Amino acid sequence: MPFQKVQTEKLSLAVVRQIELLILRGILRPGERLPSERELADRMSVSRPSLREAISELQEQGLLTAKAGSGIYVAEVLGSAFSPALIQLFSSHDEAVFDYLSFRRDMEGLAAERAARLGSDSDLKVIQTIFEKMTAAHDRNAAEEEAHLDAQFHMAIIEASHNVVMLHMMRSMFDLLRQGVFYNRQMMFQQRTTRDSILDQHRAINSALQARDPQGARRAVQQHLSFVERCMEDQQKALRNETIAQQRLAHETGQN
Repeated sequence: MPFQKVQTEKLSLAVVRQIELLILRGILRPGERLPSERELADRMSVSRPSLREAISELQEQGLLTAKAGSGIYVAEVLGSAFSPALIQLFSSHDEAVFDYLSFRRDMEGLAAERAARLGSDSDLKVIQTIFEKMTAAHDRNAAEEEAHLDAQFHMAIIEASHNVVMLHMMRSMFDLLRQGVFYNRQMMFQQRTTRDSILDQHRAINSALQARDPQGARRAVQQHLSFVERCMEDQQKALRNETIAQQRLAHETGQN
């Protein structure tokens, strides 16, 4: 008969499973510091030896890492999907920028549709809160802060889609964007007219999500990222035109 005795689960294994799920669901993020051993043991109602055993297991899995004199952190596992050589290729060829934007348009459009259908009320409140912070940063003309909140806004939508594979894949992609592999995000926020348009687009996305309009949310995200793509094309054309203009100037002034 295929039956076995029921055994009480080890406390350390229960701790491992809980922390694994927190990482898997994106609640504990790469680089985030865990509470102290005493505080964590108290929160989880386990003994410190059981907690230490669990932490050791998670370190062996590569999910947690210890920093001397600092504590235990969630391991930096993002970006591992791409080799350094491929990342270098991404950063040195323009076509990767537009393939990246096309990929984001497809994936984030789907995420927005799922978020409108499956996101909880709390998920939508998070998105609303970030949008309000973006509006406040925009009103203060705090372009760098607004650019940072822009990334948070998009990630909050992906989190609200409740697909853990999409979540970690897109976090990896956003990490490459944060490193400037594809393009400099801050440049998008240097011109006031562009920032005004981007804020209006985020307002449209947020409104569709709050109304739980899946198709409207997907369409608003796709329109926004198409606008970003056009801006990047215009920026690249402007850079090429400036290079040609400098050559003409050098020729006219006899500097070549």
